[in-house]
Amino acid sequence: MSKPRKPKGRPISGWLILDKPLDFGSTEAVSKIKWLFKAQKAGHAGTLDPLASGMLPIALGDATKTVPYVMDGRKIYEFTVAWGEERSTDDLEGQVTHASDARPTEEAIRALLSNYTGVISQVPPQFSAIKIDGERAYDLAREGETVDIPAREVEVFRLTLLGATPNLAQFEIECGKGTYVRSLARDMGRDLGCFGHIASLRRTFVAPFGEDDMVPLADLVALEKIENEEERLAALDAFVIETGEALSSLPHIAVSDDQAHRLKMGNPIILRGRDAPLATPEAYATTRGKLIAIGEIAEGEFRPKRVFAVG
Repeated sequence: MSKPRKPKGRPISGWLILDKPLDFGSTEAVSKIKWLFKAQKAGHAGTLDPLASGMLPIALGDATKTVPYVMDGRKIYEFTVAWGEERSTDDLEGQVTHASDARPTEEAIRALLSNYTGVISQVPPQFSAIKIDGERAYDLAREGETVDIPAREVEVFRLTLLGATPNLAQFEIECGKGTYVRSLARDMGRDLGCFGHIASLRRTFVAPFGEDDMVPLADLVALEKIENEEERLAALDAFVIETGEALSSLPHIAVSDDQAHRLKMGNPIILRGRDAPLATPEAYATTRGKLIAIGEIAEGEFRPKRVFAVG
């Protein structure tokens, strides 16, 4: 019987909050980071289109288990809409499908904002990662098919007009999971009677990570010049954020080394005292600042559901 194959790379775990450049795909960015860090595993929390820049949270190693918590977080984008054309991709990459000489006034744009705030119904773009009968919509669109993508509800917490000229308008949006800013530009253009598409898009926030956490790809690539591998990897690792930071929206308990050992074995621990946390379906436990487990608190116990290696 053959031995299980040893994973390639280092068992490094944590979050790298990449400031993704333009013309660089999310999958390509993850591959580059995985190679730079010599990580065994890597994945991202929310795709950014090649024509979009900004925050791309990348999970390394065990942090990939926390990706869903970041995917569910609020996001903030700054974007520019160009009026006068609707495009097949709803951004600069696509072909013009509709055009108009009409241009909206700033007053008309401001009057429209409330229609796109709160829980709204939105049809994702034809060129999107939505699955239709098991296939990605963008694959079908590239083959020339027009697919019927059902509308879905998304939540917009805030939509602010930052500035406007006759041909362009700059916005900032804070929104929930699954919101397509390209669809927003398309729909606003239709409502204003002038058509529109995204001219620029930058993501600046993915809860719980902020702009101060972002690292430009160029800064990481520059470290390749360090010839000593140990020094180079140490310099890269300085940018990695602890895995548990992704769970800051959940209740937290700090545990002792003995309790951590029990949790790592998959066993519950008893929570005693007046300050014992209340029952909750999800919480996380750390020891010495390192994430040990995600689990539930019930009947005076913390019961682990997902256990993490401690570096």
